[in-house]
Amino acid sequence: MSEAKTDIYATVTNKILADLENGNLPWHKSWNGGDSLALPLRWNGESYNGINIIMLWCSAMAKGYKSPTWMTFKQALELGAAVRKGEKGSPVVYANAIMKNEINEKTGADEERAIHYLKSYTVFNVEQIDGLPDRFKVIDKPKFANPDEQNAALDAYFKATGADIRHGGNRAFFALIDDFVQMPEFKDFESAEAYYSVLAHEMTHWTGHKSRLAREQKSYHDSKTDYAKEELIAELGAAFLCAELAITPETRLDHAAYIQSWIAALKNDKRFIFSAASHASKAVDYLNRITGRKASTNQEAEA
Repeated sequence: MSEAKTDIYATVTNKILADLENGNLPWHKSWNGGDSLALPLRWNGESYNGINIIMLWCSAMAKGYKSPTWMTFKQALELGAAVRKGEKGSPVVYANAIMKNEINEKTGADEERAIHYLKSYTVFNVEQIDGLPDRFKVIDKPKFANPDEQNAALDAYFKATGADIRHGGNRAFFALIDDFVQMPEFKDFESAEAYYSVLAHEMTHWTGHKSRLAREQKSYHDSKTDYAKEELIAELGAAFLCAELAITPETRLDHAAYIQSWIAALKNDKRFIFSAASHASKAVDYLNRITGRKASTNQEAEA
């Protein structure tokens, strides 16, 4: 079990490391001519979370799939369909635990402890499956309307968070102590998508405040590792949220510097990307919950 767990962490981490070392961001690529990425979906329309989003994005981009929907071999059969012969599936993971009795070294008492590990299973994109109902046909996603104008629906979404969002100056940041998000004026961005993707990044930082999700942010500016992790959480959170809101994430000027810090962190800790992706999903779930967009629909404990 321990060996299998290590293999999953190492396999996923090494794939993402390879992309980063080539200067690529797996969550920024698109397989549909520059369109925004769509969140990977289960057969019933519910979205995957955490590291599974990145894993399935990587698979879809490598194989050229346009559909965001995935299912197991058995689920395809239950729908009266079948995976085409010779097709290879893509792995996804979920967290599990076993209970083990151990002696507490301090008290001498026999205590039950949960040992957490990952399990993987295989899913197939609907483009690998024949005979599915018409509702699984690939439908082109709507384009972002009026790329040079503010979007009333997106403005309403971010306003509904109740965050103190201020505009002015030439920097975008989240002020941890004073608890506000600072953004340049909308007109100073190259496009509406650039503005909203940067705002999504800063709003992911905002969710980590002690009054909200209480991520450990005290050492954010003191530790290179903690700084890299919080920036990766915000990076992934922005990508996940942009996927939900049909926004194409913009490549930030500071990505080159961040990539090097993420590479170093991933090489040092095989669980780094898993933890960051989990926190990013929780951040997006939190934003969606407080805005009333939707409640979390997790069906299983994803890593």
